Amino acid sequence: MTPIGPKAYIHIDRLKQNLWNIRRHIGDRKLVCVVKANAYGHGALEISKALSNESGIIFAVFAFEEAIELRDNGIDNAILIFSRLQPELILKASKLNFILNVCTMADLKALSDFQIKTGTCPTFHLKFDTGMTRLGFDVSEAHTVFTFIINNHLNPEGIYSHFSTADEGNLSYAEIQLEQFNEIIEKGKNKGINFKYVHCSNSGAILNLPNAYFNMIRVGMLLYGVSPSDEVPMDISLEPVMSFCGTIVNIRKVPAGTQVSYGGVFITEKETNIVVVQAGFADGFPRPWYEKGFVGYKGQTYKIAGRVCMDQFMVDFGNLEPKEGEEVLLFGKKDGNEIAVESIAREINTTTYVLLTAIHGRTERVVV
Repeated sequence: MTPIGPKAYIHIDRLKQNLWNIRRHIGDRKLVCVVKANAYGHGALEISKALSNESGIIFAVFAFEEAIELRDNGIDNAILIFSRLQPELILKASKLNFILNVCTMADLKALSDFQIKTGTCPTFHLKFDTGMTRLGFDVSEAHTVFTFIINNHLNPEGIYSHFSTADEGNLSYAEIQLEQFNEIIEKGKNKGINFKYVHCSNSGAILNLPNAYFNMIRVGMLLYGVSPSDEVPMDISLEPVMSFCGTIVNIRKVPAGTQVSYGGVFITEKETNIVVVQAGFADGFPRPWYEKGFVGYKGQTYKIAGRVCMDQFMVDFGNLEPKEGEEVLLFGKKDGNEIAVESIAREINTTTYVLLTAIHGRTERVVV
């Protein structure tokens, strides 16, 4: 049976070209490809399999379960886990070559106890909070952290932090974060700790803060060809990796004055063809977009007619009569149509991150 529901076409050629263009921009630095949250809605397995053989790629996820899924599906690359360390999973992390996030003294104590007991220790990176007020050692804890590491013969592979405003026009706060991070690194070096990897840059910083590159860079949204915000210059050539599409399942000619969808907020002004598309907000199509929204079909755009339903929505095609089984573009770039997810996010006052990670439900991911 051929599914007629929404499809997210994942363009692997664009993904790889984006990766290469980003690498040219950042120079000879280790690259961490972030595939958390199902690769920002693109499919973690599909993306990871496509990039796993690229030179020197490390993957990053948020949850331990996400890392397990990659391992169970043949991804052998090192995997950095961003979530809080769970002591009961240290042994498994060590066996599976996961890189753990260590961000509290309790985490360090758990690793030390594990090392004393087993004589080994999994790879880990220290995370310092320089301004997100999220996970991470406090800046004031640096001396205590490094002293504990030395006294307990622990060997962190890396150290990192995370910017909270690197994708904004005003970089003053990001500069303060960077200054604090540099001071922390220096304190570690003064204690005799040499970090193999130092990383702070996210997608916003790649575009906006070249002085924060260090020797490892984390790339998420840019990898998928989407700008992290409207406030940063997109000076890397990138294309959207996902084309989100819906299938036309019904066409009906209706007279002027016909109410369409819940609440009857859309009323036809003349006789017109109303098309039903099998995709709804349960699949990740943004419901607020109906007010100004449109879809793409054969190089033209057609207005969404009324409120988006859970499983379907309607489109006003005017005099044109498409065929059942044909697809319309919801966002992305495909078959002569292009609708930027950034423009939708701007119109409905949300972010590209929210829109892309919402792609789920019955959406089929099709690698092309």
